[in-house]
Amino acid sequence: MREGKIAVVGDKDLILAFKAISMETFCASDKEEGEKVIRQLAKNNYAVIFVTEDLAAQMDELLTKYKVRAYPAIIPIPTSAKSNGYGMKGIRADVERAIGTDILFNKED
Repeated sequence: MREGKIAVVGDKDLILAFKAISMETFCASDKEEGEKVIRQLAKNNYAVIFVTEDLAAQMDELLTKYKVRAYPAIIPIPTSAKSNGYGMKGIRADVERAIGTDILFNKED
């Protein structure tokens, strides 16, 4: 069982507000830094890791590996910048895989 530690990973300017609500923040501005931080947090028993959407999109391969594990739960979060849709795309795929159809976004393309 994990200790319940929660972290936020992303560009320094985008994650600064999370410090105000007592979350641990870790700066990473590119894919290499992000992957290094995620691996370190996973080793240090973090239960939930929020990652800014822009950074998460760059680390898709690594996040896919962690997705099959119970911990840590890695959750992409949008930033004040325009969302790139990475987080919603993941939710859509998970729901579709779980129930066999797209009930959240059932739209004609």
